[in-house]
Amino acid sequence: MLLAGAFTGCGEKNEAFENAMALVQSLDYEEALAQFEEAENTGANGRLVNRGRGIAYMGLTDYDQAITCFQQALSASSGILENVDFDLNYYMAAAYAKSGRYQEAEDTYDAILALRSNEEDAYFLRGNMRLSLSDFEGAKEDFDQVISMDSKNYDRLIEIYEVLDNFGYKEAGQAYLQAALNSGDKSMDTYVMGRIYYYLEEYQKAYLALEEAKDKGGVESYLYLGRAYEATGDYNYASNVYSSYLSKYDGNAEIYNQLGLCELNRGDYQKALEAFQAGLQLEGNLVQQSLAFNEIVAYEYLGNYEQAYELLTNYMKSYPDDEQARRELDFLSTR
Repeated sequence: MLLAGAFTGCGEKNEAFENAMALVQSLDYEEALAQFEEAENTGANGRLVNRGRGIAYMGLTDYDQAITCFQQALSASSGILENVDFDLNYYMAAAYAKSGRYQEAEDTYDAILALRSNEEDAYFLRGNMRLSLSDFEGAKEDFDQVISMDSKNYDRLIEIYEVLDNFGYKEAGQAYLQAALNSGDKSMDTYVMGRIYYYLEEYQKAYLALEEAKDKGGVESYLYLGRAYEATGDYNYASNVYSSYLSKYDGNAEIYNQLGLCELNRGDYQKALEAFQAGLQLEGNLVQQSLAFNEIVAYEYLGNYEQAYELLTNYMKSYPDDEQARRELDFLSTR
C-alpha cells in the first residue's frame, strides 16, 4: 500500500488539503475530516479528498465509511488507469479486511492482479486474505508466487513466515525458511542467516551469526541479537546488547522499546519506563503505538494507576481499535 501522504502534490496545491493530510499523519482524524471538507469547498481534487477521507475514517475504525469514500474516489476516474487507482484499491482491500469482509478484500486483490499481474504486494496480501478464509492451499499458491518473483527478498520471506505462524501454520512457514537456507545462496549474509535461524528457533546459531553481523552497526542486527538472547531467557545479556547499541549510535525507538520490554522482564519497572519514554521523544518513529502502550504498562507495574488511566484514555483516542488496550482501560477504571 502506498503511503498516506502520496499524491498530495498532484495538481494545484490546496492549503486545506495539505493541512488535512498532515493531520492524518499525526493521527488527528476528526480534525483532518474537517479540513478535507474545507479542501473540497475550496476546489481541491475531489478524488484525492475522498481518498484522504477514507484514510481518516480507517483511522477512526469506521471502515464502512472508509470503503464508501474509496469507492467514490474510484468512480470519479477518467477511465484511464492511473497509479492512484491501484493505491485506492489497496486501501479499499485493507478496509474490507479490517471490517472482516475477507472475501471482498480477496476480490479486490483479484481485480488488481487482473490488471497488473506483476504486483508482488497484491499476491502477498491476497495470501493473507485466503488464510483468513481458511484457504491454506490458495494462500500457499500466492506465497509461492511471491517467492518465485524474488527468491532473494528475505524480508518478504520472513513476513510470509510471520503470517503463516500467526494463522497456526508455523511449520509451513519454517519450511520456507529452511528451503532458503538450503538454497546455497552465496549472497546470503550473516544478518539474513541470523534472522532465519531465529525464526527456526535455533537461537545459538542465531546469536553467533548476529554477533558477527552487528559489527556492521545495523540496528536490526542488534534487535534480532537481543531477541535471540531474550528467547533463551537471558534478559541481562539482551539488555546489554540494546544498551551497547545506544552507547554507540543515535537513539533508536525500536531499541528503546525492546530495552524497556527487557527491563520489564527483569523487574526494573523504573528503567523500563525511562526506556519507553526515551523512545517516545524520538520523532517519526515507527513504533509509537507500541511505545505508548508499553509506557502505560510500566506505570501500572509501578502502581501509578491514575497516570496509567490518563495516558490510556488519550491512547484510545489515537488507536480506537486496540482491543487489548480497551480491556486494559476497563481494568484500570476499577482501580
